[in-house]
Amino acid sequence: MNKIIILGRLTKDPEVRYTPQQKVVCSFTLAVDRPFKNEKGEKEADFIPVVVWGKAAEMVGNSCQKGHRLLVEGRMQIRNFDAKDGTKHWVTEIIASNVEFVERKEKQDKQFDEVDF
Repeated sequence: MNKIIILGRLTKDPEVRYTPQQKVVCSFTLAVDRPFKNEKGEKEADFIPVVVWGKAAEMVGNSCQKGHRLLVEGRMQIRNFDAKDGTKHWVTEIIASNVEFVERKEKQDKQFDEVDF
């Protein structure tokens, strides 16, 4: 089973684009706090790339901004590609199946709806 659930804040505004087949896709990165502090007593975070497709991609792209907190459910995908210089690159990302808008940074008490697809 390949199922991931993460809760984090957008590190920048989501990026919406269209494929040559006119499918909408939205990419963003979530800063997800680690459940412990480092040796200096500071919190650390992982920066996890997320991809969402279709109507949910449009909703995220139109409704969310840097700092908004999102709950993402999906699967982990690892893919590779060859760069122009011939080197192989590996990408690990979450392919979202469900995105829930939890709160805006400036209004942490405001709740949003869930987007299922």
